[in-house]
Amino acid sequence: MSEKPDKTTHFGYKTVNTEEKAEKVAEVFHSVASSYDLMNDLMSAGIHRLWKRMTIQMSGVRRGHKVLDIAGGTGDLAAKFSRIVGSEGQVVLADINDSMLKVGRDRLMDRGVVNNIQFAQANAQYLPFPDNTFDVITIAFGLRNVTDKDMALRSMNRVLKPGGKLLVLEFSKPPSTLLSKIYDSYSFSLLPKLGQLFAKDSDSYQYLAESIRMHPDQETLKSMVENAGFSNCDYHNMTGGIVALHRGVKP
Repeated sequence: MSEKPDKTTHFGYKTVNTEEKAEKVAEVFHSVASSYDLMNDLMSAGIHRLWKRMTIQMSGVRRGHKVLDIAGGTGDLAAKFSRIVGSEGQVVLADINDSMLKVGRDRLMDRGVVNNIQFAQANAQYLPFPDNTFDVITIAFGLRNVTDKDMALRSMNRVLKPGGKLLVLEFSKPPSTLLSKIYDSYSFSLLPKLGQLFAKDSDSYQYLAESIRMHPDQETLKSMVENAGFSNCDYHNMTGGIVALHRGVKP
């Protein structure tokens, strides 16, 4: 069902028409695609690699599985899943942004790990796959950029097989007031400066900082996952709750 033209949503701290958000997010990621990996390392001091490793460990992915990595960007998770599922399995790297998808495809081809990987330019709200297709779905640092998160979670539920697992890795809300203040100061003072210095784009990283603050907290997102039809839902805070990994199983 199409969105009403007058419906609004958040783009960072701004309020925009719903149909505008995807376009504005696309502009951000077109801008940062070529420097995305460098900026991830700089922003997290490399810790994002540990967060992603935990995601893979908790996914339970096995040889022969079919995996969908949504907002897969430059292919970090897809490369690791590819080795685990082997020649009998398949990994689909999906991203709504063609610039990110091209960077990911080139990077994976350079590493020689594309034999069991397919690429799909896809909107998480309207996943172009049949019902009950995947054993595991992951979305890392992408859900907060989705216009209608509830619709996207329902779409993910639809394309998972019964018993399949969803993992959502995303920035979240530190329970510690002190850590939250330090994190805010870092995000809004240093992050745009790093973006300007290394990606020549402070505005995109200002948006990314704002989008983190507008994302639902851990308990709210857990409820959203449950409401989308998942069971056995839980979450695990990492790095003091700066990041949380949510899990759900399709009954």
